[in-house]
Amino acid sequence: MKLILASTSLYRKTLLAKLCIPFSTSAPEVDETPIIDESPGHLVARLSLAKAQNVAAHQLGVVIGSDQIACVEGVILGKPGHFERAYEQLAFLSGKTVTFYTGLTVCDALSGKSETIVETFDVTFKSLSTKQITRYLELETPYDCAGSFKSEGLGICLFSRLNGRDPNTLVGLPLIALMELLTKFNIDVFDYMQTTNE
Repeated sequence: MKLILASTSLYRKTLLAKLCIPFSTSAPEVDETPIIDESPGHLVARLSLAKAQNVAAHQLGVVIGSDQIACVEGVILGKPGHFERAYEQLAFLSGKTVTFYTGLTVCDALSGKSETIVETFDVTFKSLSTKQITRYLELETPYDCAGSFKSEGLGICLFSRLNGRDPNTLVGLPLIALMELLTKFNIDVFDYMQTTNE
């Protein structure tokens, strides 16, 4: 099995590495512009499929594509890029529940078969003070993360509740769903797991 992650995201690469299976990465070339009136679920499903198919068109193997957005009160949250925008986002999120939509596609380049699912995960924020937001941003600088936080780091201090079946979904690659999709391609990850000393 040649497994290819259609992403150069360090976060997704780190997540997939948790399964201890060999894989390579490849950057997909996909226009990620939303279609007018496109729902969050449709958007991430479409883009995860497009990313997987783009890489599968150039490389043989089983390709994993993923795309994620965060949405609250109908507003899609992007990556803030800098402190001021991150502060605005977290102040807006204070006391609210954010839904993360993650599209996940597995595509076999040889047969052209693909399977796509959408996982959701809800994050409810505490009521945050100016001091708490400022201190968090100073310590973690999550400016490349949608929603301005890293759930796998200090971001956990911002939350009052998490609701979803796989916390990896928050970081961008739902591993439980991935293993389920791989079984549809007759791939059992346990057959490919390697310890670090192998």
